[in-house]
Amino acid sequence: MDAPAPMTAQQTPDAGSARTRYDSVRSHTETLAGALSAEDQGLQSMPDASPAKWHRAHTTWFFEEFVLGPHAPGYAVFDPDFRYLFNSYYEQVGPRHPRPARGMLTRPAASRITAYRAHVDAAMAAFLAAAPPEAAALVALGLQHEQQHQELLLTDILHGFAQSPLCPAALPGWTEPAGSAAPTRFLRGAGGVVWIGHPGGGFGFDNEGPRHRVFLAPFAIASRLVRNADFAAFIADGGYRTPSLWMSDGWAQAQAGAWGCPLHWRDRDGAWWQMGLGGLAPLDPAAPVRQISWYEADAFARWAGARLPTEAEWETAAALPGFEEATGHVWQWTASAYLPYPGYRAAPGAVGEYNGKFMIGQMVLRGGSFATSPGHARPSYRNFFHPEKRWQFAGLRLARDE
Repeated sequence: MDAPAPMTAQQTPDAGSARTRYDSVRSHTETLAGALSAEDQGLQSMPDASPAKWHRAHTTWFFEEFVLGPHAPGYAVFDPDFRYLFNSYYEQVGPRHPRPARGMLTRPAASRITAYRAHVDAAMAAFLAAAPPEAAALVALGLQHEQQHQELLLTDILHGFAQSPLCPAALPGWTEPAGSAAPTRFLRGAGGVVWIGHPGGGFGFDNEGPRHRVFLAPFAIASRLVRNADFAAFIADGGYRTPSLWMSDGWAQAQAGAWGCPLHWRDRDGAWWQMGLGGLAPLDPAAPVRQISWYEADAFARWAGARLPTEAEWETAAALPGFEEATGHVWQWTASAYLPYPGYRAAPGAVGEYNGKFMIGQMVLRGGSFATSPGHARPSYRNFFHPEKRWQFAGLRLARDE
């Protein structure tokens, strides 16, 4: 899917702070795409991915469709065709260009998308100076939505660049952030009745609420993430050749896809290399493993004599002393299916489609990655993908029963 689901903001910013945040988020998208050529921006390497120029246009379409169109009298639509081209999956908005064929859109050119963004940004600058209260929450939502697409832009272009024998860099000079140097230890979660979900007092997507109580049995959770060296040991021990470690569907996926290592690993003369945002580089054994599916994470956990934490365990443990790498490295697969919290209700209107209708057949990830935009992660955040998806910056930490 393109991104998790939005809800209304729980705080209404003043006009000055709203404009500052708007400019900051929008400029960050352009910074991320800054090293991409026009040809790069049209690349779609698989149906799950979208071209960079589509991400740039879709996040702009959001403000035009949901903010300016309904709330800015006299706003002049940039191009009526864009309503069809850059709708993602809002059925109530109308028909849209098929997702698997987004890479066929050689027109509009990337330069026209730049002009589209400038047109909408100018209109938003005037609008934010006197935005009505009912629109402020939509603006906040649109910015959170764009931050989600910033990460997707990077994961998608990385997948595309990984298909090239030239192994180009999406972000030249990028280096993976260093992880914790402390040894892994297990932290004890006392269990009992705990509260999880968005606590209020800031932005939250609707899938983060309602806040509710959960009963947890005592558990233990790893203080840090599983490392590349750990996963290399799993591979060397036949982890991808041992069906007893795998869920049946996962084993079928691994066999059909000839999986033998994480998605962007490369075996060169017996040494592991990894494709990253800075291009191809020797694998860092101390870095957290990434680009693995839920099936691979689950199989590794079973091989290690452990399991994946539930999302309630993860959210509770994130407040424990010694819990490291909660965010800033990789998203962390959990054992929890992506389902609505008790009392969940989708928002009315088209924006209500964005989340609730995806609450089936997917697994929850918690935390945030090095590609997650600044200020976007929080302990209650619920990311979600189908269990076979591997192209996201996803890894794992271990848990076990106490």
